[in-house]
Amino acid sequence: MQERLQKILSQAGVASRRESETIILAGRVAVNGTVVTELGTKADPDTDTITLDGKPITVTEQRVYLLLYKPVGYMTTMKDPEGRPIVTDLLKGIKERVYPVGRLDYNTEGLLLLTNDGAFANMLMHPSHEVDKGYLVRVSGHVAPEQIRKLSEGVKLEDGMTAPAKVLPVSESENNSWISITIHEGRYRQVRRMCEAVGLNVVRLKRSRYDFLEIGDMKPGEFRHLDAVEVAKLRRKTVPSGTGRGPRKTGVVARRKSAPRR
Repeated sequence: MQERLQKILSQAGVASRRESETIILAGRVAVNGTVVTELGTKADPDTDTITLDGKPITVTEQRVYLLLYKPVGYMTTMKDPEGRPIVTDLLKGIKERVYPVGRLDYNTEGLLLLTNDGAFANMLMHPSHEVDKGYLVRVSGHVAPEQIRKLSEGVKLEDGMTAPAKVLPVSESENNSWISITIHEGRYRQVRRMCEAVGLNVVRLKRSRYDFLEIGDMKPGEFRHLDAVEVAKLRRKTVPSGTGRGPRKTGVVARRKSAPRR
């Protein structure tokens, strides 16, 4: 099947799609011996010979789905101009180039999905699918019932009202309180901004749940592969209602073209 060259380069692990565009524009890529510099160009990795700097590339389409406990102090990006650690630094032994599904900010810890299945990731992040994300939040001092009510009903932020959330008190000590907040939106720093909007100072923020996936006994920095059943359950979130289609068979270990033996 024909696909855009930048997507093929990304699947081959050469670079991200955006970086691949720069590589193509620089005239470093050829298809069947002809140098290509037009970004809309398509090719079929099964039948066409695609080279980078004169060397053939092999597209290995092994789909990888990972669940990571992101620690505080890591960026959810592929590069950081300030040189701070990024989440993929934690993925020892993972050879495929994977990307985060959504983001957790630098000072937030907890569950983060990573995959090289771009369509799957984009659909999960689309607001229409309303994937629940559960957070445990430690705040300074006491949480009043009125603050719980406001968070539950939705609060006004600079980018508009938030959707109703599920908010429950968890525990309380002399100096701090824990609450749980479940949302399905994915706005920038949303939980922190919601708490600030009702006068709560966030001391610690942890995403403890992503849809049905629970953090359990995972430790910061640990990750695991999702199994085929888990991927299938998540994929059901990406099937538009009314299509009559069930979940696709997962491609957890499916390959388009086998990697050469070494």
